[in-house]
Amino acid sequence: MKILSYILVAFLFVSCRPSIPEDYAEIDGCLEMYPDYRGVTIPCNIAPLTFHIDEEADEFVTVMTVGEKQMVLSGEDVVPSLEEWRELIADGGKMTIDTYFENEHGWYKSATWEVDIVEDEIDQYLSYRLVHPGYILYDDLAIWQRDITSWDEQVIYDTRMASTDEKAQCINCHSFRNYDGREMQFHARAAFGGTIIVRDGKIDKVNLKTDSTISAGVYPAWHPTENLIAYSNNNTGQNFHTLDRDKVEVLDEASDMILYDVEKNMVYPVCVGTKEFECYPTWSPDGEWLYYSKADYAVEATGEAVWDELRRNYYRFKYNIVRRKFHSQTRSFGDEEMVLKADTMTSRYYQEAGLSATLPRFSPDGRYLVVTLASFGVFHIWHKDADIYQIDTQTGEGRYMDGLNSREVESYHSWSSNGRWMVVSSRREDGSYTRPYISYIDQDGRERRPFVLPQKNPLHNKQLQRSYNIPEFTKTPVEVTPQEIASRMKRDAVQARYYR
Repeated sequence: MKILSYILVAFLFVSCRPSIPEDYAEIDGCLEMYPDYRGVTIPCNIAPLTFHIDEEADEFVTVMTVGEKQMVLSGEDVVPSLEEWRELIADGGKMTIDTYFENEHGWYKSATWEVDIVEDEIDQYLSYRLVHPGYILYDDLAIWQRDITSWDEQVIYDTRMASTDEKAQCINCHSFRNYDGREMQFHARAAFGGTIIVRDGKIDKVNLKTDSTISAGVYPAWHPTENLIAYSNNNTGQNFHTLDRDKVEVLDEASDMILYDVEKNMVYPVCVGTKEFECYPTWSPDGEWLYYSKADYAVEATGEAVWDELRRNYYRFKYNIVRRKFHSQTRSFGDEEMVLKADTMTSRYYQEAGLSATLPRFSPDGRYLVVTLASFGVFHIWHKDADIYQIDTQTGEGRYMDGLNSREVESYHSWSSNGRWMVVSSRREDGSYTRPYISYIDQDGRERRPFVLPQKNPLHNKQLQRSYNIPEFTKTPVEVTPQEIASRMKRDAVQARYYR
């Protein structure tokens, strides 16, 4: 009887696995699916590509084949197991996907589609802030990290751990040094405000606002080799449109650039003045140059009239990309040099000339500088014409990365540590919610068709009413706990000193 029971269990296990129909008719075209992964290129260590077949049928059977290895799955939700998926894609190559479906007329097979699997691995972790689609409320924010080789997702920090009934907390601008989750910074605003800096398990909280700066640090850039962080100082505000396809305009009332020495707790001036606006610093990979966005616009008004002038002339703000040589011994900088004069470029969408370039980010080898271009302004996440643009630093040639771009917003972008992958914030799905799309970048700097970050539930992004904000790759996880961060957050910040 015991032997018979084993045989029966084994038979049930085998019989539960879906089988490929032997008799079927072929149809042209692929079935509708979400997400659409047709023709994408993926790394050999990514989490399973799951998708929902959006068609009417009695039964579905999907077959994934790589070389001599094959996986057969049933149902309208195609969700490979993590273990089988890893075995399937481990050696790279080309994956073919065939879907069979049955209705009252019998079995049919849709057209075969393919996915390229490359041996260039992707960094294991992706960190992001999940943001509600509102413009004012911010008491429910969290920074998350996702192991993108699996489904594991963990909170780095949640504002509800420090918000009070009287005052809510906002967090933003998380960043990492050299793709290392053990060296991180982010800002807290309002309740328990300050900048959190994590290094080797130690959590510091500093106040970067001094009597000589217009604000605390805002947009950060870690120096690749020294314990320095470049920040822009920004006084910003929102301007809402009544008749415009863009919903809101975020403006700088003033912005400067500073350098913060983490060891000395010292702030050094980089760019200070009222006739220019500086934003979004980034270092060259060798740490010898500081790049940033800069707009030349002298505000004529004073006092409370400044904001009225800015609101009337928001479309005149055009940011170029400039750089300055860094002298590490003296913590000083050389003269400004023009890198990309975007304000003389021609828009692809409008007749007026002049563009605005933001968020310069280097490939790790220094070969490519990628920026976001739109018709004007500094906050391109709200600009539907925002596109990703690449500059070859060896040849000086520039081009739109149209393999990445869509008719909707493409804004924030980050490179992987090996320079073979780029994640881009995109609103291509519905025009409202930002999702992280990942693209393979080949040795010639050319992008492949991007794919949305895979989720265990294929319909996750359709059901999630939050946007992914500031996606950043890391090779290692953030190891300090949210509770440890919250404990330090609730204590006073250490005041930074200003170098005079």
